Amino acid sequence: MFDKLLFMSMFLLSISIMIALFRVIKGPSIHDRVLALDSISYGIIGIVAILSIMMETHAFLETILLIGILAFLSTIALSKFIERGVVIDRKRDD
Repeated sequence: MFDKLLFMSMFLLSISIMIALFRVIKGPSIHDRVLALDSISYGIIGIVAILSIMMETHAFLETILLIGILAFLSTIALSKFIERGVVIDRKRDD
């Protein structure tokens, strides 16, 4: 019974990833695309966590952490690029 519930949640997460992928491709603005990329990364984190539960291993926990950190950094970088046009500021005010 628990395995069926895990498979169902993986299926629903994969459907949400497909919907977010559609939003990335056909999104009306860049802001919607950034949010859809965040949603895809969190869906992937959920699927990897469910796989870790199903396989009864802790081997995927580092992968979950890495995907989360990369998703956060990519959101920050894209937000800075949308706001200023550059990701890394070269000028310093000394």
